Amino acid sequence: MKRLTPWSFFKNLGKILRGRPQIPASLEDNRLLQVILKRRSIRSFSGREIPEDVFAAIMEAGRMAPSTVNLQTWSFCTFTQDQWRQTFDRLIPFGGKQAIIILGDISRVKPIIDIFPKSPLMEYTVAVLNASLAAMNMNVAAEALGISSVMLSETGKSGFFTAKYLQETLSLPPGVFPLMTIVFGYSRQLFAPLPPRLPMDQICASGKYPQADKDVLQDWLLQMKTGFKAARPLWSFEGQLRKYRDDIERAEEELREMIFRDEAGSSI
Repeated sequence: MKRLTPWSFFKNLGKILRGRPQIPASLEDNRLLQVILKRRSIRSFSGREIPEDVFAAIMEAGRMAPSTVNLQTWSFCTFTQDQWRQTFDRLIPFGGKQAIIILGDISRVKPIIDIFPKSPLMEYTVAVLNASLAAMNMNVAAEALGISSVMLSETGKSGFFTAKYLQETLSLPPGVFPLMTIVFGYSRQLFAPLPPRLPMDQICASGKYPQADKDVLQDWLLQMKTGFKAARPLWSFEGQLRKYRDDIERAEEELREMIFRDEAGSSI
């Protein structure tokens, strides 16, 4: 396995800073394509407030997202800064002005139509898929309106890493589970580099599964480590991975208890 040396750190940092989405020259003026391809996750927001009509439009984009059989298996919990502080006794992460907790919801429509009576895994998967589409719709809509955002799974106890905590804090009924939080605001960052992306030939092939190139993957991992070290010089990439693994193992147990247990408490 390739190691991150001082030389490779600066070499890979240069690659990250030069990274750009590949927009065909004939489509460079396409506004929607620019919004999608130039979107970045922002982790530093200004004190500027988001106008009510702008935030309402972002919410409407989520409501209008596509979903399997139009089941709309999602719910959204919205927060202002004051509401977030009252609920979680802390500030919205990164100084965001508003936040939305995205919930998978297999509870709302079940009394009316239950199309997954014997398929709990498929029911859960469909809810995750649909709610994620709604989240991305809101993310792109925000970007189009000049609002930056970041999707969080664990920062500030606001995603699926802390499912049990959020179930209790938000009084979530059975069949409703947290997926992520989207934090919104006006960016302080003048430049947000593109996180390392795998080349197209590593993720796409015509007709057959693309074979992985281990050298390309090793180079990508070195860039990931470089970006992490540049942003958090006092932290360890390997230590952060260990933390994620511990959090994921705990979160999996919590989600099993919340979703894949019947009323008697037995595993489904």
